[in-house]
Amino acid sequence: MGLTLRSDGLELESVFVARQPIFDRDENIWGYELLFRSSQQAGTSCIVDDDNATSRVIADGFMLAGDGLSHGSKLLINFPARMLVEDAAFALPPDMCVIEILETVRPEPEVIAALRRLKDAGYTLALDDFVGQPGFEPILGMADIVKVDILGRSPKDVIGLYKQLKPYGCKLLAEKIETVKIYELTRQLGFEFFQGFFFCKPTVITGKKISSSELSKLQLLERLGHPDYDVNDLAQIIAVDISLSYRLLRYINSAAFSLRAKIESVRQAIVLLGQKQLAQWLRVVVMSDLSNTRKTGELAFVSAKRARFLELMAAKTGMPSESMFLLGLFSLLDAILGQPMEEVMRDLPLDDDIRDALLGKNSKVLDWLKLVETFDRADWEKLDAALDKLHLDPESAAKSHAQAMAWAAEILGLSTPEDEAPKPRAPSAR
Repeated sequence: MGLTLRSDGLELESVFVARQPIFDRDENIWGYELLFRSSQQAGTSCIVDDDNATSRVIADGFMLAGDGLSHGSKLLINFPARMLVEDAAFALPPDMCVIEILETVRPEPEVIAALRRLKDAGYTLALDDFVGQPGFEPILGMADIVKVDILGRSPKDVIGLYKQLKPYGCKLLAEKIETVKIYELTRQLGFEFFQGFFFCKPTVITGKKISSSELSKLQLLERLGHPDYDVNDLAQIIAVDISLSYRLLRYINSAAFSLRAKIESVRQAIVLLGQKQLAQWLRVVVMSDLSNTRKTGELAFVSAKRARFLELMAAKTGMPSESMFLLGLFSLLDAILGQPMEEVMRDLPLDDDIRDALLGKNSKVLDWLKLVETFDRADWEKLDAALDKLHLDPESAAKSHAQAMAWAAEILGLSTPEDEAPKPRAPSAR
């Protein structure tokens, strides 16, 4: 019988939480923007309560989204005017969190005073969605980072904004970059940071072939897809691989399982995990081994999170959980390997429905793949429609997504120990 992962009972069941990576000029992950919305507003036309959503994320979402961050990574969190004035941001650690000033915030005296308190306390400030609007000079004078929405803008417009902002000495972040071509353009212009789904698109190198090492890992993934595989074979594979053995023992002894005694034997760990959970763990670890850069490492995390989310939702709807897990796990395999998905599929025999969905063809599970993609984009309007189409309960989906994020961080060995958790800073005197 397999073990059950312990849940810490995060109070985020009614909040959709998504995080989007932000890359530096060397394509290393610099940080993440944390995006959120109440699931209770799914399917309605009511306006999101920014104050309430920010409060919930400060209370719980920061720790959830922070799980799995590399040391030194930043987390950008949106703040409306009232939350800034009330010094709510001081509940967050300044060395890890960037205070993102929503574009709806006006540079009123009380707002400027609040921003000055944050600057004095060592917080980094980012202005969201600047499009050249007048009257923001006081905020621009204090902002460390200015985010520029690239989507739908001509190169001429982007160059104009770059020239307008350059005198302020702030770093520029290009957001909503959908293609590698646009990423390269903004990089040439001098932008420092880049956010968008260009990183999910494969950078195909002409003539590149899948290596023998990659092929052997793909073959192992394929073997794990068969219900009649021999668990003893898997045990042998793990036992002779020092890295796999170490990671398995680290995983089984993590806080997720709350074991009373330390497990020191690979065989004992395998017995405790059980066949299904062992296969899940090995699939995710093999996927992470295919990812040899921080960019593709993020893809491995997203893939694992998608896999677990789809598995959890499948269990509530009667869909085959094993197939749904694979659908999420393989959804970014083309970007991880730098190969077209058609090429990757040749070496990975899969169920026709999963294969067709991964290739973008009509399939019984294509809408499920679109669901996780919409979730990662934090496209809340489309997410509402996707949940409604699949007859899924929004609160159940929000809870499952939170659990999937925590699970992916735990299984990849990315969780942050409690004694290493960052500490908030007290506000300076007004």
